Amino acid sequence: MNTHLRIALGLAEGGVPVLPLRRGKVPFGNCRACAKNACGGRPNMKTPGPCACPHSCHAWAAATSDPHTLNSPQWATAWRTAAAIAYHPGGAGVTVVDLDNAAAIAWAHATLPATRTVATTRGEHWIYHGVMQSVNAVRPGVDIKSLMSYARWLGPGTGAMAALPAVVRVLAVKEPSTARGAPQALTVPVTGQSGACPHRTPAYLNRGIAMAEQRIIDAPSAVHATVYRTFLAVLSTHGRCGCLTEAHTARLFTAAQAKGETVRHCTDAWTNARTALGL
Repeated sequence: MNTHLRIALGLAEGGVPVLPLRRGKVPFGNCRACAKNACGGRPNMKTPGPCACPHSCHAWAAATSDPHTLNSPQWATAWRTAAAIAYHPGGAGVTVVDLDNAAAIAWAHATLPATRTVATTRGEHWIYHGVMQSVNAVRPGVDIKSLMSYARWLGPGTGAMAALPAVVRVLAVKEPSTARGAPQALTVPVTGQSGACPHRTPAYLNRGIAMAEQRIIDAPSAVHATVYRTFLAVLSTHGRCGCLTEAHTARLFTAAQAKGETVRHCTDAWTNARTALGL
């Protein structure tokens, strides 16, 4: 038994769905019967179908924790030539925040709660309990891998695994389109509920606003989407406790306008973020 298969069986025993990867960190191609999804696809793919292919076809959807499948003759060639092992994070009940460079890692340390980390070739994987949709390039150097995706297995990592935080979930949220009717008032509601802020100290809020400003300022592209996601992240943390003031909102709007956003765009993004969160 080769090393990759031995490790894969150990992961499968723990309920982690796995699959082999060939050179280039990509899955093995579909067999002739499944080429170009002629089979109709495998269950749980975006286009579900009746495929019951015994081979390691259909990329992430081939991931399995069934030892009989992993040890089957149909998978033997793939394991003999495999260059690495991958797993389906969503199938294992986790989400991987894939940080591809030093700047992305620095952002994670400043923004995300500590969790289990795994070193990669160029960066780190931060792994959280919980699943969500997978989205690439949610910000520079950051991908989210969970449902309908795969991640390389690079070891168990270090640290205790934390629950998937809202700040990661909102990165995958796209701003809803808004009907362009009569101009809205430029005054925006700030708080959801009044009351004492439950967050540590006022310095915690000020640090969060400063990081949000910097996130907008550092956006190299997709500024409008970055502004919306940043507003969503701020409101998801502070929008219900009554700690946000018009001064905080003005700081965020100023940062957005410095990147070319209009006051109208800022107002729409803030309103849409509040609506998405039910505020």
